Amino acid sequence: MFHIHSLNKISPKGMALWTDAYQTVDDLEQADALLVRSANMHEMHLPNTLLAVARAGAGVNNIPLTTCAEKGIVVFNTPGANANSVMELTLCGMLLACRDVVGGINWVQSIKGSSDVARLVEKGKSQFAGHEIRQKSLGVIGLGAVGGPLANAARGLGMKVYGCDPFISIDAAWHLDSHIVRVNNRDEIYAQCDIISLHTPLLDDTRKMINAEAIAKMKDGVIILNFARDLLVDDEAMAQALASGKVARYVTDFPNEKTANMPGCIAIPHLGASTEESEDNCAKMAVTELMDYLENGNIKNSVNYPNCDMGLCKAASRVTLLHRNIPNSLGQFTAAIAGENINIDGLMNKSRGEFAYTMLDLDRKPSGQVLERLTEMEGVLRVRLVK
Repeated sequence: MFHIHSLNKISPKGMALWTDAYQTVDDLEQADALLVRSANMHEMHLPNTLLAVARAGAGVNNIPLTTCAEKGIVVFNTPGANANSVMELTLCGMLLACRDVVGGINWVQSIKGSSDVARLVEKGKSQFAGHEIRQKSLGVIGLGAVGGPLANAARGLGMKVYGCDPFISIDAAWHLDSHIVRVNNRDEIYAQCDIISLHTPLLDDTRKMINAEAIAKMKDGVIILNFARDLLVDDEAMAQALASGKVARYVTDFPNEKTANMPGCIAIPHLGASTEESEDNCAKMAVTELMDYLENGNIKNSVNYPNCDMGLCKAASRVTLLHRNIPNSLGQFTAAIAGENINIDGLMNKSRGEFAYTMLDLDRKPSGQVLERLTEMEGVLRVRLVK
């Protein structure tokens, strides 16, 4: 029986996937695995018995990834589960920026007490005139689960689309509209596009990528959309660009003290993944990932250990090891197994930075002595007898 603890409310459609082999518990200390959405785990005590954490969403800033890795706790997220929700809101943000809908709505609220609202509307609506997105150029930086479908949707709306993604997967590339113009670097996006949408992870290379230098390369009156990560944009540079008119509108899904008070900025309260469908999808993916890891030892969509999948175990036994990426570790593991005259029917070993994962399918179950010997080896963080 596996025990599951939820730090946040999780969609019932996800929780309904648990089988009779699982029991939800209120006590963290009893948990084999955790489900989390927004709860801050950085100061949380994590019991040594905890095997895995699944974040029902993409971002994992609320989870101490290195601490978990050091304790042999695999952390999962759910990339792509909320992609359509974010893509749709990005389209909405683009329309809000091109047509001053927000300003118009707020103005109507300011005159709603008048006895002649209809006349005032016809007289004053011209101040909120905007422009269509058809035949405008959209630059999409990052063509993954959100950026790729956004680029395709924009093509369907009659836009000319430029895409930049040096790390695009083959699968993502196959799904792109053939008329999307692929460019080699972000500078080409800056120079060519009327609207620029950001869909990249936060890395050293992308932190504050939209800064004064980048903005200077853009068209006058450019619109910038940020539904990816707050820190992709330098807020000080953006405030200056909006004040000067270089940037016509900045739409962000990550309000802070600066952007919430920034003229020309449309700050949406982090609604990208806030749909029923998105929450359901994230919960179902998170639960499925945990079940596959707990029952089979397979790792898919981990953010602190390598992905490693050997499917259902058809051998007599399966042993998994979470360990540091140290040379000759695999040789020591197999030697320990062979020392008990056990044949290895299948093996997989992958690394990710300083951590690694090994899966061993065996023709019979190893003794407790062998498992103890594996546990005591240098760099080994956790050994599991899965089957």
